[in-house]
Amino acid sequence: MKEQIEQIKNLAKEEIEKAESLQALDEVRVKALGKKGELTALLRGMGALSPEERPIIGELVNKVRDELESLITNKEQALQLMELNKKLESEKIDLTLPSSKIVRGSKHPINRIIEELEDLFVSMGYDVVDGPELETDEYCFERLNLPKGHPARDMQDTFYITTEYLLRTQTSSVQARTMMANKEKTPIRVVCPGKTYRRDDDATHSHQFGQIEGLVIDEGISLAHLKGTLEVFVKHMLGEDSKLRFRPSYFPFTEPSYEVDVSCFKCGGKGCNLCKQTGWIEILGSGMVHPNVLKMNGYDPEKYSGFAFGTGLDRLAMFKYGITDIRLIYANDVRFLNQFDRKDD
Repeated sequence: MKEQIEQIKNLAKEEIEKAESLQALDEVRVKALGKKGELTALLRGMGALSPEERPIIGELVNKVRDELESLITNKEQALQLMELNKKLESEKIDLTLPSSKIVRGSKHPINRIIEELEDLFVSMGYDVVDGPELETDEYCFERLNLPKGHPARDMQDTFYITTEYLLRTQTSSVQARTMMANKEKTPIRVVCPGKTYRRDDDATHSHQFGQIEGLVIDEGISLAHLKGTLEVFVKHMLGEDSKLRFRPSYFPFTEPSYEVDVSCFKCGGKGCNLCKQTGWIEILGSGMVHPNVLKMNGYDPEKYSGFAFGTGLDRLAMFKYGITDIRLIYANDVRFLNQFDRKDD
């Protein structure tokens, strides 16, 4: 049996040496060392040997097995390295060739406007706050000087979920929440960008639109502070040559209230189709915070005053980027969005 073991070893070593692929090497391993291999068959036949021969033959078989496994492992590593080198050679990349352009997305114009406004107001010392879009009647109306039955509620066609809950019609609700959350009743300087909802059924309005509102409350705040803030805001967004015009208006939560127009950036105030030959474009609403709003939200109107303003993000994006149709903003047309790739970089 020793001669048979030696013969198996020598034949296996020869086949290992000749193997030129991992598959051929695996076939040698199975033939010599597998469960039905030649060495395994010898071990199963050791029952016919004498008790004195069994340990000798068993030790010899294990020695040959270890030797063959070592040779197979070394050969396998050599074959793997050879295959890797062949693959590297066949898949070699010419680094001098020009690269193909990587297609990438671009920021939506509304997101660009929000980020630019947040950066501007944060640089002026404002905090950016947000609130729930599913709002209560209390914060959306009552705490903003619009009690139940107030006729001004008809100005905003509201999506009511229940008698108490609704989709917010304005981001002013965040201002009320901010005032109530300020337990120490310290000064406030915040902006609130977000989505709002109204039941508009005509072709020129959307049921969902974006707003950003600002609120400042402190001692000694006057209309001059509001005007100065809005001048910085408008000149930054629409150009240094922009001029403002304040027109008296009515909002339940401010007194006095103003509509703010900006000089037409297309014609420079001379009159064109964009400004309807007036030279001015309405851009936002503003005013001094109504004393009732201050009182209902825990501020002493004898000590504190403040101003608030709000504008539509969609309208601002259209003015800034020359978008002629509001529907383009919500169409998700890649051809439209690609125009804003690196627009402000």
